[in-house]
Amino acid sequence: MEKKRTILVGQSGGPTCAINASLAGVIAKARSEGAHVLGMRYGIEGLLKRRIVDLDEKVPTAQALKELALTPASYLGSCRYKLPDPAADEAPYQTLFGLFAELGVDAVFYIGGNDSMDTIAKLAAYGAEHKSPIRFVGVPKTIDNDLMGTDHTPGYGSAAKFVATAVGELARDASVYDLKSVLVVEIMGRDAGWLAASAALASSRELPTPDMILLPEAPQTLDAIAGKASELLETRNTVLIAASEGVRDVSGNLLCEAGSGAVAKDAFGHEVALSGTCRYLASELKSRLGVKARGVELSTLQRAATHCASKTDLDEAFSLGAAGIAAAFEGKTGIMCTIERVSSLPYRTKIGTIAISEVANAERTVPPEMIAADGMGVTDAFIRYARPLIEGAVHPFEVDGVPHRLPALDPGRC
Repeated sequence: MEKKRTILVGQSGGPTCAINASLAGVIAKARSEGAHVLGMRYGIEGLLKRRIVDLDEKVPTAQALKELALTPASYLGSCRYKLPDPAADEAPYQTLFGLFAELGVDAVFYIGGNDSMDTIAKLAAYGAEHKSPIRFVGVPKTIDNDLMGTDHTPGYGSAAKFVATAVGELARDASVYDLKSVLVVEIMGRDAGWLAASAALASSRELPTPDMILLPEAPQTLDAIAGKASELLETRNTVLIAASEGVRDVSGNLLCEAGSGAVAKDAFGHEVALSGTCRYLASELKSRLGVKARGVELSTLQRAATHCASKTDLDEAFSLGAAGIAAAFEGKTGIMCTIERVSSLPYRTKIGTIAISEVANAERTVPPEMIAADGMGVTDAFIRYARPLIEGAVHPFEVDGVPHRLPALDPGRC
């Protein structure tokens, strides 16, 4: 009798609205192939502590899979653990591959962003060096939309839809008083401005907004920002600025550093817990322009608002998870599944794969042709690119008037 194949899947990095849809895709496709599915609890860091769950038991039915796909955050839990170079410290790899052998793992899947792809790349390289038959596959996710080799990443479309919706609503709210004011909306994006750029999707004939978009890719001076805001206030009461948390000055310094001091780094050397850009800019503009100014930080709602998810995003996330299983069972390893755009109008894509070595530790930023000439907005090229990604609504199951979610693995710890 042929051995039943076993796959192991983990999630890592910041959560998104779509990361569990990818997990559902992995489980559904593996189950259809007769494979046993195990999950890493808290990513590769939890796996090193032997924290494993049986997903065939935890997500046993088709209904549970549907609920999982519409559940925000990372169902399995996450981590920001950086595997060392095996030449410097081989112990974690010995532990992991020993555990893979013990569990009879045939393929390992990691759903995540840049840093997660670094993990898969290292595991795949170590496995190849030691002639391991295990397949290693990366499934992309990130609201930052900064992964190389794919047209866009699951999680971005839903976050962009939330940002556009929130900015449009905030613009309406800010316009009710007959007085001069500035509203600065802070949007996630450490080094890439894809998410802040999505604020442009809020614009309508009735209320064109935002008035300015500040991106990490287009450094600015406070003088230039204040000057444009002052000019705009000559013809309108309210100026709305969508500012990336990672917007920088012309010297390369984060504006939030000017407002709140040095920024801490995570295990991968990235700035973490960036915040303060909107408050700093609002304070400066109030002082310089003598008008009412307010800062609004959308914060983690950008990645958790499943009630405002894009159907396109969730459908693609599910398909990529399933495609990862298909690729592994075809014998592929050391790869990440990708979305390739065939056309924007009508919107059509196909799923492909790319060598993980071409993705890990690289970053895709907003290209110059999508940024306005003055660096304070986006072009029609961006709108054509982003608009299809936010299409379609999702309606979560409701119980007692609020969305019903798949029960958490550790309810008391959520």
